[in-house]
Amino acid sequence: MTMLANTVINLQKQRLLSTSHGVIPRLLSSTAPSINATAVHVAHHASSNDGSTNKSQTKFSRLDQLRDQLSQDSSTLHEFASSDLPPKPLRKKAPPRSSKIIPKPKWLKAAPATSPKYHELRNTVRELGLATVCEEARCPNIGDCWGGGTGSHNGELTPEEKELGIGTATATIMIMGDTCTRGCSFCAVKTSRAPPPLDIEEPNKVAEAVTKWGLDYVVLTSVDRDDLEDQGAGHFRRVVQRLKELNAGKIDIEDGNSINGNNSIEGDNKKLIVEALTPDFRGDKDLISLVATCGLDVYAHNIETVERLTPRVRDRRAGYTQSLDVLSHVKDVANNNAILTKTSIMLGLGETDDEIRTALNDLRSVDVDVVTFGQYLQPTKRHLPVKEYITPEKFEEWRVCAEEEFGFKYCASGPLVRSSYKAGEFFLKNMVRERKETARREAGVA
Repeated sequence: MTMLANTVINLQKQRLLSTSHGVIPRLLSSTAPSINATAVHVAHHASSNDGSTNKSQTKFSRLDQLRDQLSQDSSTLHEFASSDLPPKPLRKKAPPRSSKIIPKPKWLKAAPATSPKYHELRNTVRELGLATVCEEARCPNIGDCWGGGTGSHNGELTPEEKELGIGTATATIMIMGDTCTRGCSFCAVKTSRAPPPLDIEEPNKVAEAVTKWGLDYVVLTSVDRDDLEDQGAGHFRRVVQRLKELNAGKIDIEDGNSINGNNSIEGDNKKLIVEALTPDFRGDKDLISLVATCGLDVYAHNIETVERLTPRVRDRRAGYTQSLDVLSHVKDVANNNAILTKTSIMLGLGETDDEIRTALNDLRSVDVDVVTFGQYLQPTKRHLPVKEYITPEKFEEWRVCAEEEFGFKYCASGPLVRSSYKAGEFFLKNMVRERKETARREAGVA
């Protein structure tokens, strides 16, 4: 009897629970009267029984009770299924994930590297075991810079174009190895805390390569070497001095002894212009001076981005103010006008126009002569994503702003412009322009 009573109680509890959740299946509600009647009948029978009745007569099978209840229920399956139920909640489709990769616009297309000059430079790099930032940093302009470009007259350069530096091949040689001790979030160059040792023959190899190439303008850059006591400043100085000695005809490219100029760069009547794109040397002024006074024509050091973004974009050992101090010190030790200073800013990392203008003002405050603007391009998925692709029209606006409003001597600005992109062509154009302006002023005075 106790077991049956518990069964009835449990059924009633289920009914109450279903009611509290707003769901009352007709199956249970229609059988409730019969369940109650059965319970009363059983209770009455049990009270009148003296206990002598057989257990099988007083204890009904649970299965038999349910069968009896179902036979008395008039509800059909269709009625049960169509009973009023609370509506199912609508599941909203999750919004699509925002992609960090922005499609490249049509204007970001570089010329393929196919020219004979390009292949000549590449073969020399391989033979001498040199590294170039053009390859290590995956620069899109390698074919354009190494090839030197063509002239407007059936591909041949006119005398005027040669004077303006059009077609000048520019290669950026990366000295002190291909492995950097820093890890900037935008740079594709390999990193390590303990790079291989320096190649003591590198000054001679670089001089030999430049001689073979017959370059008018060479850009030297380097990885950061925080693992070295002088951070590579002495090695940088030796490379530049060897190039300048070779250019002046003081050494022979083969034995290093001849000074007659017949087997030197000067023998081809060329004035080699050397630009150095240097590390910050952690702000050590003695090391900066070591490089700045080695005979350079252009001392370049990049601030890379605006001040706010510097901690995210550059290695923690670099700094916006520290870079400005480097450029300022170069002017101090190089007697101001004896050497040009240059820097570069990447656009498309999330900077604002006001921040760019502030950076330009900061650069002019330390007398920087040349600035370049280029589009940041994400080297791999591990590097910082591009926030925005700047239009060519906007780049032109920044060029005009830098030259006319802030007074930079020259500004190269464009989506594919890099710090050393066609550096020789731009530099020579500027030199010719200044010379003509000087001639006009003198003619006016006369």
